[in-house]
Amino acid sequence: MVDHRPPLPSLSDFATWEPVLQFMLTGDTDRRAARPARVAGRIGRHGSSLAHRGTRGPSARIAVEHIRGALARGGVEEIAFRAEVQPSGRTVLGLVWPSPVVEPAVGYPDLGVLLLADGAIPEPWRRGPVPVPGAVSAPSADLELLERTLRERLPGAVGAAEEEIAAAEARLGVTLSDELKVLYRVTRVDYDDDFEEADRAGAAVGCELSGLDHLYAVDGAVRHPSWDLSATRAVNRAPDAAVQGLAGSSGWIVFGSNGGDEFAVDMTPGPGGYLGQVILVDHEQSLGADLVADSLTDFVLGRLRDERGDRRGDQLPAAARVGAGHLESIQAAAHAALEVLSIEAWNGAPLSLAPVAGLPCLRTLTAWPGTLADPLEVAGLTGLEFLELGAQEWRILLDAGAVPRTLKAAAIKVRDQDHLPVVALANEILALWDRPSIIQTHLEGDLGPAA
Repeated sequence: MVDHRPPLPSLSDFATWEPVLQFMLTGDTDRRAARPARVAGRIGRHGSSLAHRGTRGPSARIAVEHIRGALARGGVEEIAFRAEVQPSGRTVLGLVWPSPVVEPAVGYPDLGVLLLADGAIPEPWRRGPVPVPGAVSAPSADLELLERTLRERLPGAVGAAEEEIAAAEARLGVTLSDELKVLYRVTRVDYDDDFEEADRAGAAVGCELSGLDHLYAVDGAVRHPSWDLSATRAVNRAPDAAVQGLAGSSGWIVFGSNGGDEFAVDMTPGPGGYLGQVILVDHEQSLGADLVADSLTDFVLGRLRDERGDRRGDQLPAAARVGAGHLESIQAAAHAALEVLSIEAWNGAPLSLAPVAGLPCLRTLTAWPGTLADPLEVAGLTGLEFLELGAQEWRILLDAGAVPRTLKAAAIKVRDQDHLPVVALANEILALWDRPSIIQTHLEGDLGPAA
């Protein structure tokens, strides 16, 4: 177990944490039954996650605010803690300090996700567009009608020169659609020089219009939320999809917004789409985009479509869940296109991973503690980039030297297991990739016997 001098000595006093621990132990049944109680949580500069639904008393609220203040003064974003409390009240408290190689788990007291490679993100956010040979513009794309409509709505507007359009294409590395070129030949949209004229141009087109110099492509990596939220996500690849299931594309050229979401001309459409179609990139989603209009002409004329993209990353064939309320066997989940397999807690016999061994697309496996018949079967999953297992399963893999070296990130499920040994286990995993160790500080104290 790694034990270092605390980065913030002001939080090294057990008495500072006692009100928080007492609050979290309210209603504890473990110690009343002569068993150790275990609690865990996070306190950050802007909030806290404490695994108890009760109302905090004044002492607990004051303690949490004191800790948050100390973090703010020390420039530390958050601190995770884990405690084991004996029936007698004797307590060992572990403080886990922020680490550049740990991505905190969102909304849970888990240690978080171990980042095994700098800048690594899940495959869907790295995925680029698949070429669609023969993709053509929509029949509704009418350059003359589009230009005439815009000039009627924007009399006297100043358009961009051909050199400016060519410069934008060179900057983006993409040839703009003919419709988008028509738009900017009519109005160059410069908010710095003439805000009212630019605002009028936006009203004529039907969105908050970007200037030619401000066109940009949607970057999939920017939309990546976190491994904790995205490792089990997948996008179904429908063979007739109008919009490709991507996080971003060099061919998704953003030309405007509705104040939050982005409108883009799609130069990399799906097999069922059109070159230059207009799509909406929803700011509340991290994958995919919605088809809005078959062409920019349709968009300007208000001939819109209401077609939501298929972002269902929880269904076959892309992803599958096995366990209570889901599939009843791994055999039922096995499929050549399976990307994500999640094994939930259930009361059945432990499961074998043999049915999914060698699947070409399987990149994520999460399994609740005790659900795997033989954790060493993980070695047969040759393309894993994310793995989440219980502490005992990780121990078996580490002892056998069988941790998949294809991993880019990993996590340890600890919600129903001993919390304090987890950091030492995590540091063993990190050491395989020569990553920095996590710092954990131990404090000891006495909370008194259970009430």
